[in-house]
Amino acid sequence: MKTNDGIERLRADARSLFISTATIDDTLSWATPRQIDAIGRMLRCELDNRDTAKRERLLRRARFPVMKTLDGYDYTHVRLPDGYTRDQLTSLEFLDHAQDLVFYGRTGRGKTHLATALGVKAIGQGRAVRFCQTAELVLQLGKAKRAGSLDQILKDLARADLIILDEFGYVPFDIDGARLLYQIIAGAYERRSIIFTTNIEFGKWGTIFADDKLAAAIVDRIVHHGRLIEFHGPSRRMSEALMFDHTNNQSTTTSMPQ
Repeated sequence: MKTNDGIERLRADARSLFISTATIDDTLSWATPRQIDAIGRMLRCELDNRDTAKRERLLRRARFPVMKTLDGYDYTHVRLPDGYTRDQLTSLEFLDHAQDLVFYGRTGRGKTHLATALGVKAIGQGRAVRFCQTAELVLQLGKAKRAGSLDQILKDLARADLIILDEFGYVPFDIDGARLLYQIIAGAYERRSIIFTTNIEFGKWGTIFADDKLAAAIVDRIVHHGRLIEFHGPSRRMSEALMFDHTNNQSTTTSMPQ
């Protein structure tokens, strides 16, 4: 007996693979229940394989320097805006509204880890992500402009649902680099989300861009269509280094001859 659930699942999977309704109806008219089950398993396997291949492709294109996840992430010193919850952040609802996030805090507080983990989760949902060290991106934009290939980079970034600009402001830009970066930020407005990781407060962004007007325009867009998330507490890198040293010292002491 052909079950309705099995038939509807087969129809949905077949349509996902762009098999025509006419072909589906014809197949169902003669296929036995066991044949329908076999065909359904084949279609599901193909969809799963395509999904896995897509995610692997998205991960390669994201160009994360190090893979990170949300598992075990310590939010103790992460200060979210009033009325904004951790669940809202990690659900990635900001992507649905093309909102920007600014991760602000001193070096080593976990900003890049959290930004990367959110990007990896976005890829798990089938979304396109681009991770960029901001200073390197500005250099690439300048070279591409001089080589006449700037459109290629802009089109690649335009395909992303999320752009992560890491270490934003750690290295000041010249005016040409600032304008090129502004072009990307302005082009993303209300189309895709950007996560900035930075240790520079808004009031000093003018020094980053070498242009107060450009900085003011960017800050204004973020303030009206984004969220500031602050990172406090001790340096995680220093804590990890101290823990590593402590572990090594213990190992050395244990192995010393009595």
